[in-house]
Amino acid sequence: MFSSTRQKADRVSFETALLQGLAPDGGLYLPDTIPSVDPAWKSASSFQDVAMTVLRSWLSRSLGKDAVDDVVTSALDFEVPIVELTGDRWSGISIVELFHGPTLSFKDFGARSMAGFINHALSGGPHRTILVATSGDTGSAVADGFAGLESVDVVLLYPHGQVSPTQERQLVVTRPGVTTFAVDGTFDDCQRMVKEVFARQSSDDGRFSSANSINVGRLIPQMVYYYWAAANAGPGFRCCVPSGNLGNLTAGVLAHLSGMPAGQFVAAHNANSFFPNYLASGDTRYRDSVRTLSNAMDVGVPSNFERLTVLLSESAMRELIWSTSVDDETTLSTIRDVFEETGYTLDPHTAVGLEATRRYREATGDHGPMTVMATAHPAKFPETITQALGSPPATPERLQRYWEMDTSVQVIDPDTDSLLVRLDA
Repeated sequence: MFSSTRQKADRVSFETALLQGLAPDGGLYLPDTIPSVDPAWKSASSFQDVAMTVLRSWLSRSLGKDAVDDVVTSALDFEVPIVELTGDRWSGISIVELFHGPTLSFKDFGARSMAGFINHALSGGPHRTILVATSGDTGSAVADGFAGLESVDVVLLYPHGQVSPTQERQLVVTRPGVTTFAVDGTFDDCQRMVKEVFARQSSDDGRFSSANSINVGRLIPQMVYYYWAAANAGPGFRCCVPSGNLGNLTAGVLAHLSGMPAGQFVAAHNANSFFPNYLASGDTRYRDSVRTLSNAMDVGVPSNFERLTVLLSESAMRELIWSTSVDDETTLSTIRDVFEETGYTLDPHTAVGLEATRRYREATGDHGPMTVMATAHPAKFPETITQALGSPPATPERLQRYWEMDTSVQVIDPDTDSLLVRLDA
């Protein structure tokens, strides 16, 4: 059973938490009891085997083993390579490439799995509209994963002019059952509008659901690649997570609490530094988001901080998680330094992770192996890579094809009333 972080709503099943997205009291769902994952994950021979072991442990009682296996087989059908860097400064650092799915972003794991879960839960049931606020990659992953499902429509909201041109193209291409709005504001405005829509719908309406990381159904599949990385890293697993809305970090913490040993998490943030400031001083004041080169992490009000404060005490959080904030100039120099020293090309978000890892080693003296979650393919940010390296990265064919597709997008003000009018039109 799943309960709201605010403890003012009824306990619900996984299927209900999945379809509601946000709890009626405005809180975020978490399981009442963290299940223990079958230790068979340690000896699994493939990523898909790890995924089945982890997700069966969490969801078989809710969905059934066959449904879990079907979702893993259809949704997580791509490889997850782990690349070990060379060179003095980067020795002992491994990169988990989470960008080999259809939209070349780690968001494919959660979005495609969620599509399978929701399609199963809605079998023969009412129609749903999936409402998604995106700062870059979530929207295209959700649109790709859900497009064409009979029982689901998708509505995307992204901050107009604040994503990369390639990310925007992935958001606005025409897909069956998908409507895209460019909001004349920030990601925080988009996220606020989504939450306000949920707050206004009655408990018996159930028209809208979410595929953002406010939905626990997005986070549970993301635990899988932490287990995969830990199985390949051996004892003393340490992990660096490029972070914005803190969903990816929360998935790692959930994995740890359900049996994955982790000595340290490093939360790597750009100039949007709420979480590093909190860990350093206890300051819980939110600030407006600022634009950076690592735009998918441009979040001033990270929703999943609420989950982390329920899962971990303040002292336990500081013990488990180390965090820092990296500016754009350093992001560019890290892309350049890593390429010159190792030949590896980083996207700007993963570059924030590499610099955070370097700082963690310098600050703590801990030079043990570190695994960095690479969140997106560098070809999604050709302008930034050109700025750092002088030329753009090669573009994969499946990314190039977006420029050959029709597009459809509406620009709107950051106003929830006008959004609802358009949704009802």
